[in-house]
Amino acid sequence: MNIIIAGAGNVGFYLARALSIGHNITMIDRNPDALNRLQESLDIFPVYGDIEDPATYEKLSTHEADLFIAVADTDETNLIATLIADEAIEVGRKFIRLKNRYFAKTAIREKLGVTEAVFPLKLTSETVAMLLDYPKANNVKRFVHTDFKLISVHVSATVEPTVLDEKGFVVVGIERAKRFFIPQEHPEIRAGDLIYLFGSETAIGKLCDIFETKVTPRIERCVVFGADELGVTVAQTLIERGRKVKLIERDMQLCERADEQLAGRAVTINCSYGMADIFEEESLAEADMVIAATDDDEYNIIKCLEAKEYGIERVVAVNNEPEYYSLMHALGIIVVRGPKISAYNTLVEKIDSNRVVLFRSFCGGKAAIFMRRIFAGSKWIGRLPPMPKRRTDERILLVRGGTLLDFECAGGLEEGDLITLFCSEASQENARAWINGF
Repeated sequence: MNIIIAGAGNVGFYLARALSIGHNITMIDRNPDALNRLQESLDIFPVYGDIEDPATYEKLSTHEADLFIAVADTDETNLIATLIADEAIEVGRKFIRLKNRYFAKTAIREKLGVTEAVFPLKLTSETVAMLLDYPKANNVKRFVHTDFKLISVHVSATVEPTVLDEKGFVVVGIERAKRFFIPQEHPEIRAGDLIYLFGSETAIGKLCDIFETKVTPRIERCVVFGADELGVTVAQTLIERGRKVKLIERDMQLCERADEQLAGRAVTINCSYGMADIFEEESLAEADMVIAATDDDEYNIIKCLEAKEYGIERVVAVNNEPEYYSLMHALGIIVVRGPKISAYNTLVEKIDSNRVVLFRSFCGGKAAIFMRRIFAGSKWIGRLPPMPKRRTDERILLVRGGTLLDFECAGGLEEGDLITLFCSEASQENARAWINGF
């Protein structure tokens, strides 16, 4: 595809790096240093200019773009860039990143002819909020074509293998000692494992209670560190879910603004992050969950570790820089993608998906899911596509109604079937080629 990316910040850089393999990338930005950095390592076509200036797009007047992506830092810039690009060049699809939750509730996407609008603040805060519904889970993923979910949970003690004999779920991944693998049959579950379960949330919920015995069964009191846009959005989402929230921030102006935005519904505390005894002074140790939501990953890690020292089991760190993900993971901290990483991952998932196949990544990008639904009139109804060459880092399941089947044992496909392929990062291209190829 011919792809134009407006904005060479962190999100634009990560997108260009991921998409430059197999696609033609044009990058627009008025910062020559950012474009030079990209050109040094990636095969891109740089365009120097203001993405809000129509004159910038005159350089591209003969271009045809399959996809235009606006990922600058401000909503206004992205909205204007999308409008101008639509007028100045031939654009197939338009993707846009927006921060303000107001735009998610309006018809602005339809009015601008935007194909996909990504709201990273909303994505991050909703991911945190999902942990309220699954208090013993490490992460929860929902899907469009099925009510089944992908839920990960830490194992706090060795369990009897017979617990895996129950129906309604399949173990589709295990992370053990920093290594991820996909088991082909009922695996041995060990204390310290992070396991990924796909299936009915009722069945998985029962397993979570068996695997994770240390965590409180309900989260009521939450502490959020950081009162910038993300911290306030997270606090607001938790309050809307009926939880009690204390918001901690060292910048007095941010405290005052947060108190105004939240209309006093949260206890806002001004404090230096360096004061470890804040947990005692402000009774933070009574919290059921601590969320470190600043834009500094090191601070987030420190606050989570302090919370653990005070006996708080549910600690969540917002991850802003990919290189910190593994460290957070290794420290037993629940990791939630920060807004920029959420924007990048969501955009890549949407670009790699199409009308037939849905793509999602999990386990910090170490693994992926491909889903393909069988619609009415498919030539494969009553037949089974040829199996790909068997690999130990892949597993293919079939969702039929509320039942999970091994793909090879399913017989002929039926209308409404959902082929679901789990694979490691190493076999992602092979998996993509197979599920798109039949």
